[in-house]
Amino acid sequence: MLAVLRKEFVQLRRDRLTFAMMIGVPILQLVLFGYAINADPRHLPTVVVSSDRGPLVRSLVRSVETTGYFRVLGAVSDGEAERLLRAGQVQFVLVVPSDFSTRLLRGERPAVAVYADATDPAAAGPALSALQALPRVALAHDLHGPLATLRPGPEPFELRVHRRYNPEGLTAYNVVPGLVGVILTMTLVMMTAMAMTRERDRGTLENLLATPVRPVEMMLGKILPYVLIGYLQVLIVFSAARLLFDVPMLGSFALLSAMVLLFIVATLAVGFAFSTVARSQMQSMQLTLFYFLPNILLSGFMFPFRGMPGWAQALGELLPLTHFVRIVRAVMLKGAGWADVAADAGAIAAFLLVVAVVAMARYRQTLD
Repeated sequence: MLAVLRKEFVQLRRDRLTFAMMIGVPILQLVLFGYAINADPRHLPTVVVSSDRGPLVRSLVRSVETTGYFRVLGAVSDGEAERLLRAGQVQFVLVVPSDFSTRLLRGERPAVAVYADATDPAAAGPALSALQALPRVALAHDLHGPLATLRPGPEPFELRVHRRYNPEGLTAYNVVPGLVGVILTMTLVMMTAMAMTRERDRGTLENLLATPVRPVEMMLGKILPYVLIGYLQVLIVFSAARLLFDVPMLGSFALLSAMVLLFIVATLAVGFAFSTVARSQMQSMQLTLFYFLPNILLSGFMFPFRGMPGWAQALGELLPLTHFVRIVRAVMLKGAGWADVAADAGAIAAFLLVVAVVAMARYRQTLD
């Protein structure tokens, strides 16, 4: 028994990747769940649409910020507010009538509108709930003395909330589009990562290395078959999204298909890079798990992205799944065009370039 025990410790010492995974995965889970995950996001980006710059409007905006859920970035025009909301750069738009102060001082009850990006109900829900008391308390310190007689009741103005892109707050509208990227990440990285290690385990890698195939040709030959498999998976998910969950497709299917291709190639490049590092199929699976865990937790698929601390959001911006989830939700639910998703597409392309260079460098080391 002692001899077998000693042998196991020797194997653990030699298999440093497995040992690092045994220590690294629990630490990663502890840090992410303990610090990064937050189901109650605050300080969400908000813009104001109003030509009224009076003190009453300023008090209203300050009251919105005091709730802790909103971070007012400034005043913009109607068209700019619509663009920012569709591109996902802001979470809320506060629309105050241009004659808000005048109507309020006349004793009328003007209406203030709040437009929310409700593609993720978990992100918008708590903030909208915090606005329920706003009409009653926002101007309490301004409408006092002689102005108090002008108040047409306990609420001097009316608040109208518009949940854009997902008015009913259906979870399927948020989960199903993001599930496309999650499925591709989980399956394609593993399949490609095991491509080279499978050759090594079967003893056929030496034959491949003896052929005149160049590293780029080897990479493309290993990746291209799985591109078709990835598209098949996407077709299944999109069909289920439409037939079973009635998720709309408001944008261009051609644009979405191009973004899917870009993400599939980037994901497969990650798997190929892992295959040049791993020495066995078991190590390939371990690396896939280590890559998949932060992707699913930091991409905004399971938890609100803006609810995470700054360092977690910075890490999430480095992951391709974060940008792909934004693209799919924007195209399907918002009808976004190329201008709205260009920044996220560029981030995925940059990630693909870096990973491809690393994979080629590692593959040349394998040749040596």
